[in-house]
Amino acid sequence: MKAFNVMCKPIGATCNLNCRYCYYLEKQALYAGTPLSRMSDEVLELFIRQYIQEQDAPIVQFCWQGGEPTLLGLEFFEKILRLQEKYIAGTQKKVENALQTNGTLLDDRWCDFLAKNDFLVGISIDGPQDCHDANRRSRNGEPSWQKVMAGIEALQRHNVNFNTLSVVGAHNVRKPLEVYEFLRGIGSRFIQFLPLVERPAAPEDAPMRFAQSPDLAGGKLGGQIVTPWSVMPEDYGKFLCDIYDTWIKRDVGETFVQIFDVALCAWCGLPPGLCVFNETCGQALALEHNGDIYACDHFVYPKYKLGNLLNGDHLGDLAGTQKMKAFGEIKKNALPRVCRKCNVRFACHGECPKHRFMFSPDGEPGLNYLCSAYKMFFNHVAPTMKKMKNLIAEGRAPAEIMKQ
Repeated sequence: MKAFNVMCKPIGATCNLNCRYCYYLEKQALYAGTPLSRMSDEVLELFIRQYIQEQDAPIVQFCWQGGEPTLLGLEFFEKILRLQEKYIAGTQKKVENALQTNGTLLDDRWCDFLAKNDFLVGISIDGPQDCHDANRRSRNGEPSWQKVMAGIEALQRHNVNFNTLSVVGAHNVRKPLEVYEFLRGIGSRFIQFLPLVERPAAPEDAPMRFAQSPDLAGGKLGGQIVTPWSVMPEDYGKFLCDIYDTWIKRDVGETFVQIFDVALCAWCGLPPGLCVFNETCGQALALEHNGDIYACDHFVYPKYKLGNLLNGDHLGDLAGTQKMKAFGEIKKNALPRVCRKCNVRFACHGECPKHRFMFSPDGEPGLNYLCSAYKMFFNHVAPTMKKMKNLIAEGRAPAEIMKQ
């Protein structure tokens, strides 16, 4: 079996925050009436053993997410390291760990552990305080920005590598440079932007409330198209372009913005490194706390469930099933005609199927809601991307473009 990724959610959707836009919080309803969302020792060991064994790659990358995984406590993560050491022994493989967290529970004890064990930490923060606190609040409605900043300061005291993940929606999309400069100011050298696109749930997806189940084949519109807090395509395109114009003049080689890296890879004919811009998908599974395996983190709905580790289903077998292969191929096969003719298809590939719920100008289903945003952005960066591609071909650093 070739390499594949698993986004592990050892605490399921349980979180100490109640972010207004979070699509995963409501996944708790799928496990209503079951015990506390905490991965058992049995599931944890099955996952770690099978994941290490099945990876045909020198580095096995574990990604721990939630909900909020730090709610499990340090002892749980110490157990993770012991199991990884047990099953990596005797192989030529190396283990790496990444932890995605809201940062509110990070303190010196946590950060000492993360530093000593070389965890890469992703911090979810939406920008300056007004942008962040607009949606990211605690269970009792209190703002979370100050606690996140305290967590970041703890990471910095212990020299923990961290990057930032910022959701871009109606709350911050009109403040691109304010958000970007803030993220640089707090020491984030690796920046990810996640466009906020959610639809009200369809009746057949009950008990889900607003994260409507994606239709891989194109789907129907029906009812309200997106939630009020979602990003508008043109706004998101301008958001990316405005930040890029600052980055290309000043920050190339110093600050790494994920979608800018994706674009440069596309122009250089390299894999994008981000699943949503691959031509096909189906290599990024999601593992829930009880052992359930789903085809994707964004497709945690009963019809996309592949199996369960406790039922004897094997992780490698599930990743290589015909069902999973078909899931991945639909992304390419269901691409509308207008996308197949698009001049930036090589960089976009129709983005994530989760967002393909619009109709093309000729009435064909399956157009990505963010199509106009990506057309705007990829066409905007094309001239400088070509120049950076040429610099690389000459054995020179892409950062030299800033001199031009």
